[in-house]
Amino acid sequence: MNFLAHIYLSGTNERIQIGNFMGDGIRGKDYKNYHTDIQLGVLLHRSIDSFTDFHPIFRQSKYRLVPKFNHFSGIIIDMFYDHFLAKEWAMYHHEDLEVFTQRFYRSLKNYKEELNLKTQNLLPYLTKENWLARYANLTDLQQILKQMDYRFAMKSNMYEAVDDLYANYEDFQREFHLFFKDLMVHAETERIRIEQELKK
Repeated sequence: MNFLAHIYLSGTNERIQIGNFMGDGIRGKDYKNYHTDIQLGVLLHRSIDSFTDFHPIFRQSKYRLVPKFNHFSGIIIDMFYDHFLAKEWAMYHHEDLEVFTQRFYRSLKNYKEELNLKTQNLLPYLTKENWLARYANLTDLQQILKQMDYRFAMKSNMYEAVDDLYANYEDFQREFHLFFKDLMVHAETERIRIEQELKK
């Protein structure tokens, strides 16, 4: 669910960004039905997710929430980490966050015919409500988590986790920055490796 991080870690290629953004909604070998750059983005998304799930710092953040939120804890930490990326965007990117996100929304519209159905349906809400930039604000983050709760059959009450974020803000913040440094190196290395694999 950490959309902003996935887009950021894709580099500047629009289709790779889109593939990385769509990654959760493309199953198995279905990625092969898309443009090569979108394929790269999907495979990069999967690699980022695997790296994240097993990283000790991410797990440290996650386990802080497990007693309350159980298997929803990983999704919540994804969102917390996107909050810190958005809030402290200037540390990682030279371009203003609003400019970056609006450009990505235009890319989605420009390549709409290449999007999977799930992303096409999400596009109006994503752009109208400007989710990616709103992660920086904790009130907005809580509202987004509340909206996400309706997508699950079992109530998660994920929005309540913002109280835990307030209570442990500096710990989560420190863990994000340490983790993200490792993730950036991993993503860059994987992008090169996957590109070479797809050319074979």
